[in-house]
This record gives sequence, C-alpha cells and structure tokens, in this order.
Amino acid sequence: MDFLTLWSLLGFLFAVYAVTANDSIQTLGTYISSNSEVKWYWMFGYMGSIFLITMLQGFNGGDPAFGRLDKFPEIEIQWYHAIAPLVLVALTRLKIPVSTTFLVLSVFASSVVMEKMLLKSFLGYAVSFVFAWGSWFLISKYFLHEGEKGENKNNNYWRIAQWLTTGWLWSTWLKHDLANIMIFLPRFSTVDTVIYQAFVIGVMLLGLGFMFYERGGKIQEIVLSKTNTRYVRSATLIDLVYCFVLYYFKEINNIPMSTTFVFMGMLAGRELGIWMSLGYGELTYTSRHKKAIFPMLYKDFLRLMLGLMISVSLAYAIQWYSTL
Repeated sequence: MDFLTLWSLLGFLFAVYAVTANDSIQTLGTYISSNSEVKWYWMFGYMGSIFLITMLQGFNGGDPAFGRLDKFPEIEIQWYHAIAPLVLVALTRLKIPVSTTFLVLSVFASSVVMEKMLLKSFLGYAVSFVFAWGSWFLISKYFLHEGEKGENKNNNYWRIAQWLTTGWLWSTWLKHDLANIMIFLPRFSTVDTVIYQAFVIGVMLLGLGFMFYERGGKIQEIVLSKTNTRYVRSATLIDLVYCFVLYYFKEINNIPMSTTFVFMGMLAGRELGIWMSLGYGELTYTSRHKKAIFPMLYKDFLRLMLGLMISVSLAYAIQWYSTL
C-alpha cells in the first residue's frame, strides 16, 4: 500500500475509531438504545450494508468525501496532524461530545474556511434547536404516553419505520462526516485502485462493528439521559427530524459543518419542547423532568463548548507549529 505513509495511516486509524465512537452515535445512538433486544450483529449487518452502498456510491462518483474536501488542499500528513484524532479518542472516552469536524478538519483549514465552518455549525445548532422544539412542542402529548413497551399493536410498524428512517439518516450523515476520515488519505482521484477501496471500506467496517459490539460505548450515555430515547417511536422521530436538518445543510454548500452541533441542538430543542408541552400535563415524570431539564441542557452545552474550545485551540496550535 504505497499510497500510505506512517503518519497518514495512524491518522486514518485514529480518525476511524474516533469518528465512529464519537460522531456516529449521533445517528445510531437512539437506534441502538431502542433496539436493546436485537443482537448487535444484526444491527451492524444492516447499517454496514448501507455504509457499503454509500461508500461505493462515493467511489463510483470519484469522491468518497462527497465534495466536503474541495476547500482543503492536499498536503503531506505529518505526525502533528495525527494528534487531533488521537485527542478525539481520549475525549470520547471522557463522554465529551466533541465536534470531529473542528478537531480534525480545522487542522487542515485556512482561517477563512474555519470561519465558514463555525458559522455553518452554529447556524445548524440554531436551526435544529428551533425545528426540534417546534416539532416536539406539537407532538409530545400524542407520542410520549407509553404504549411503546410492547403493548402497542402498532409497534411493529414503528419498528420498520425506525429502521428505514435511521438508514436514511445514516447515509446522509456519512456524506457529511466521511471527510473527517478521508482527509488523512490521498485523494481518490490520485489513487483509484481496488486495494485502496478495499482497505478503506474494510477498516471502517471493523470500526463500525466494534461500536455496535460496545452498544455505543461511553458517549451513548448522553443519548440515554434524554427523555424516552429507549423507545421506538421517540427514536424514530428523533432520527427523522435530525435527518431533515442534515439533508438541508448538505444541499446548501460543500463547506463541512459540525454534525455534533446539529445533533446537540436537536436534543436540546426536543427536551425544551417536551417540557413546554407537558409542563402542566399528566405524565408522572413531569415534575422530575422540570427540575432536571435545565441543569441537563446547561451541562450538555458546556460540554459542547469545551469540546469546541479544545478543538479550535489544538487546530491553531498545530497550524502554528507547522509554520516553524
């Protein structure tokens, strides 16, 4: 594999693990939590096949990064470039929802591109927050009463809807975030070989399989802490709203954005919408939910800002060092 150097290989491997463990939980977290009775290898088989189809689509189109690296000139990977995904691995184990886009791609981005990435990501947070707040404010009274623990005769239909919706979300998310991994490899236009394709797909499938084997890992706790994410109807609606927002921003332009910001904004808006809709409702957990929601949202936002601060600081430090 003469298309790889030591540091590009290490950067690629670190990025595969970090992106899979940190970012993919946004798309697959509710899917995993609401299918706890399903064997991990069945879920992996389904999502792995969608991943394979998406990757082959990218390879056949000549760009497995789906245009997200058009603003990033190809450079030779050095040891300091591989630090970013390694730091991401550590932060993931600490359950900090870090933006891999900022932590990884910012190292390679110019200041102009970084500003556009930040602007698009904060806009994504705001749009997903408002969209999720409005959606759950309207539907909470109808969808949070639990007929979802096996007693509802429509549960099987919701299960099918969830798998289809999550599959669409997974493919849409991949087209956003594959750039965070492919940045460490030569551009496909210069290395169009079967070995290259097989290597990339094989390594990433192993990372995906390990994530399913771990049932999402430690950062899955952020998803599990939210209202009703273990139940199929709520999980389906979360994935559907998230997918609409991601698809919208995917179509705007090819500037990379933080899908973590979109996901956290969506969860925050959802929790606030539920609180406002059911604040004077009849659910037994209402009073407990009212007391817990704002500390939870505040804590999540601080984690997000901490991750952003670390990401941007590391990116500027690496860029400064590379000019010495």
